[in-house]
Amino acid sequence: MTEAKYKLRVPRTRKGSVQLLVGTRKGAFRIKSDAARKTWKVMSTWFLGSVVHHLVEDPRRKGYLLCAARTRDLGPTIFRSEDGGKNWKEATKPPEFEAAPEELLQRTVNHTFWLAPGHSDEPLCWYAGTSPQGLFRSRDGGRTWKSVKGLNNHPDLDLWTGGDKDQTPDGPKLHSIQVDPRDPRHLYVGMSSGGVFESVDTGRSWAPLNKGCNMDRTPGDPDHGHDPHCMGMAPTNPDRLWLQDHCGIYAMDREDGQWDRVGGNMPKEIGDVGFGIVLHPKNADCAYVFPMDSGDDWPRTSPHGQPAVYRTTDRGKSWKRLDKGFPQEHAHWTVKRQCMAHDGHDPLGVYLGNTGGEIWASTNAGRSWKGIARHLPHIYSLEVSGVRP
Repeated sequence: MTEAKYKLRVPRTRKGSVQLLVGTRKGAFRIKSDAARKTWKVMSTWFLGSVVHHLVEDPRRKGYLLCAARTRDLGPTIFRSEDGGKNWKEATKPPEFEAAPEELLQRTVNHTFWLAPGHSDEPLCWYAGTSPQGLFRSRDGGRTWKSVKGLNNHPDLDLWTGGDKDQTPDGPKLHSIQVDPRDPRHLYVGMSSGGVFESVDTGRSWAPLNKGCNMDRTPGDPDHGHDPHCMGMAPTNPDRLWLQDHCGIYAMDREDGQWDRVGGNMPKEIGDVGFGIVLHPKNADCAYVFPMDSGDDWPRTSPHGQPAVYRTTDRGKSWKRLDKGFPQEHAHWTVKRQCMAHDGHDPLGVYLGNTGGEIWASTNAGRSWKGIARHLPHIYSLEVSGVRP
């Protein structure tokens, strides 16, 4: 890793209004605030009726958007806009698996689930994660996509992911693509199912990074077959990784090479299972999560119908419940893995979109919450536009 070339940068947004990019089961939306982040308005609607799994603005290029959608006519594809959403063009070659080696199952892209911009030194590079598990790279700003063969054709891929036995709801998927800001060759991905995997050579080779992760129904310490829900890299310390997993909340200091289950310090009646995780832009010890009910029937709703965000500021040694403003009963919704984000402001704005088509915002680092949008379709992703390194 070229640490000497890396200059610490803290994500920020321009002062004033905030824009949210929202992907839903029936289209994409842009929501904008006033300068004080007190009033919000839906400003744009795109691809109404199509499933939008992820909508992202390029942090290296203002107004450059990529959208992963599954449309009735085109099927799974990716659109790009170079003018902030005024005009959209479909990729001329969306992600598509090539013929699989004889020893692997043949995969067909059901949808692109995750979009991630590449390294700042590679301004046209993007990565895409698909369902089923696949990794693709674009070198031309999202116009064309190629298979990362080192992963997609890896001889152990079916072993890692469970092949055609995967029972992940909404389909197996590759997500949480992270690029080390010090070295474009250093990549992390999460596969549900499969686990966390790491490459130090731009995806040519991969190794499992799952030591320390529990598997509640599997004895021992297997290096694959895990179900990570969302993984993040601390902006101020790229060697600090956080993981919200099917089996708890974890943190890792990369030099240790092992995950610590810091969610064991969550209240026992709440547990530490959820989908999304948000990392503070200036404090590598601070993370936000949204727990869900993981009882015997796995209802995947707010525990006891009482939604709350939990925050740690000491790497998971303690957690604080943040529920002021949320409903206090019969709110049986949850927040999916791509549906939590922050705006980089001070005080920090934290945002979440739920399965009931609502968006909730806190502009005081989570101390209180208010609903800023309702009556949207089921929300699949939420990103803040304009957060730049």
